[in-house]
Amino acid sequence: MCLALTLLLAAATLRPGAQPAHAAGAAAPTVYPFPIPGAADALPQTQIAFRGQIPAAGSVHVRGSQSGPHSGTIRADSDGHGGSFIPDAAFAAGEVVTVSTSMNIDGGQAGSYSFTVAQPAPAPVFVRRILARHIRGSVQRFRSRPDLAPAAIKIIKNSRHTARGDLFLAPQSSPVQDGPQIRDWRGHLIWYQQLPKNDYVSDFRVQEFNGQPVLTWWQGDVVDGVGYGSDVILDGRYRPIGAVGGEGGALPDLHEFLISRRNTALVTSYVPVFWSERSVRGPARAVVLDAIVQEIDINTGLLMFEWHALDHVTLRDSHKVRLKNPTKEWDYFHVNSIQELGDGNLLISARNTWATYKINRLTGAVIWSLGGAHSNFRMGRGTRFAFQHDAELRGGNIVSMFDDGAGPPTVEKHSRVLGLRLSFRHKTATRAFSWVHVPPLRSNFEGNAEELAGAHYFVGWGHQPYFSEFSAGGREIFDGRFVCDCFHDRAYRFRWSATPLSAPNVAVVGRGRKVTVYASWNGATSIGFWRVLEGRKPTRLRVVRRARFRNFETAIQVRGARFIAVVALDGSGHPISGSSPVVRG
Repeated sequence: MCLALTLLLAAATLRPGAQPAHAAGAAAPTVYPFPIPGAADALPQTQIAFRGQIPAAGSVHVRGSQSGPHSGTIRADSDGHGGSFIPDAAFAAGEVVTVSTSMNIDGGQAGSYSFTVAQPAPAPVFVRRILARHIRGSVQRFRSRPDLAPAAIKIIKNSRHTARGDLFLAPQSSPVQDGPQIRDWRGHLIWYQQLPKNDYVSDFRVQEFNGQPVLTWWQGDVVDGVGYGSDVILDGRYRPIGAVGGEGGALPDLHEFLISRRNTALVTSYVPVFWSERSVRGPARAVVLDAIVQEIDINTGLLMFEWHALDHVTLRDSHKVRLKNPTKEWDYFHVNSIQELGDGNLLISARNTWATYKINRLTGAVIWSLGGAHSNFRMGRGTRFAFQHDAELRGGNIVSMFDDGAGPPTVEKHSRVLGLRLSFRHKTATRAFSWVHVPPLRSNFEGNAEELAGAHYFVGWGHQPYFSEFSAGGREIFDGRFVCDCFHDRAYRFRWSATPLSAPNVAVVGRGRKVTVYASWNGATSIGFWRVLEGRKPTRLRVVRRARFRNFETAIQVRGARFIAVVALDGSGHPISGSSPVVRG
């Protein structure tokens, strides 16, 4: 092992917030700044973050080579282990910024260090959301919720051997409207959130925030496979309790929104910058997409960690063909997943370098890479992957991923769920498993492979409209798809229980002696029965019917009445909601 790699591996053993040993009597903790010392692509609106110590007021002095001295304020991170200097004005593009402090800065000299500000290129031009072709049965409609039009699904294969949990889906390019949706194991809708007309949705799942289960997703615009939007957090009653908007002008991307063990947000972002492509025989000034990983304190919005691909990975490592038009952004790296590892460091996946990287959470240094042009592991037979997504290190030192295998160009015949067993001692990667859909699919973009209980895997097939579950032995035991040709970044299976804050909904169709009452309660998970109330006056209703809950919307036949409402009951017949609004019969 080379000396440099040995030092990086040694650095990786430090957990975030931990301090290296100092000489006897040394009291100053090591402080890790972001942007990192020597960074060449800091954002003009960046804040300057320090981890390991909260800077004292007036102890940070910042000067730009063009913009001169910068005033600002100090704000502490919510965990008490760091803080940020928030400049009062943005830095000038291309200038060198010198930061002087009284702290023991890692990579600095006598508490001082410098970084260079990037030259941002024009922002991408947003276009209308792509719509899948509307075919028969591709959209669901409801009498009691006419505002909702979720993309419909069909279950092709099911088994009693599947893992427990509901389906969490985020179709993109739905025929009418996109939005996150929860469905039960039979495919019946449980909850759906309509998004604004031109917004896409991605990475919808259950996470934990402040010790409680929450729903999270990304929503926003997409241009050439890159997202520009925000991350959303809802509580168990479907109330918004938080949002992450990125830092320094870098908007969160669609690929990853991970809430860490310390209640921070790990997000991917992209920023187009002017950059030299001379290393790949290109022009000295071209537009390159800088792929960024940020850790953001959800409670304060402060930056806690930042990693830029352009600081660590050369353009020569890319398998994405360089664009002939230098004014069109070249997505040479394309970060698409982040995993928080047990030692506190991060594992990220880069689609266009065909590699995964372990990143030091304190310094941003690359500890090792798997695959790509400079793999630290000898790749065994059948281990090559291309344009992969969602790489995660599992038990037994197995890295799982969704191996797209197609870019373009097409590298493999089929997309697959791939598991690579790593030997850190021998620096080898061998194939642990490789599973394909039946019939085989080939996905050009997106996709994920979620590990479930019992070593099952739940798979979203990216730009193909399918989602599947594989047993530990690789048998496909569940398969479903969107009726339309929607694409989707990820699909998950989670257990979820919730009681909405909103009231149930009701609609009535028909007149005379028999009418049909349609009852629904978007997001409720414990309905056993519906109680129907009717009367000649809206303030004087009586119970006329109890009907078993059937689906998202239950149709109930009753005799004609002037006013009608419904109440949701649990499996024992006890009310779990107040009355719905009263409607005319």
